[in-house]
Amino acid sequence: SKSPSPRQNMPVRYFIMKSSNLQNIDISQRKGIWSTTPRNERKLNGAFWESRVVYLIFSVQGSGCFQGFARMSSAIGCEKSQDWGYAGFGGVFKVDWIRKEIIPFQFAHHLLNPWKDSKKVQ
Repeated sequence: SKSPSPRQNMPVRYFIMKSSNLQNIDISQRKGIWSTTPRNERKLNGAFWESRVVYLIFSVQGSGCFQGFARMSSAIGCEKSQDWGYAGFGGVFKVDWIRKEIIPFQFAHHLLNPWKDSKKVQ
């Protein structure tokens, strides 16, 4: 019999991942990886180790929509990727894409972020 996950009773975490361009989202969807700035790495790694699951909701800046969502499936490592074409990114980590679909922000206007003065999630 399979033993329960040690993180089974831990919370689920959600993060909005803003990309500067659609090309990075396409790379992520094709290769199942993502990379972020070093400033975000500690927060994401902490969530990965302290949560049952971490969902990443992706949006290209200025697009007015989400491009889909994925589950973070590994901690962020030290290895960097040349795929992004931006030297400011940190290590690469694996993501499992759950849904690859354009979802306008208006469909999520009922969701409010309690950590950002209950502003709309977008």
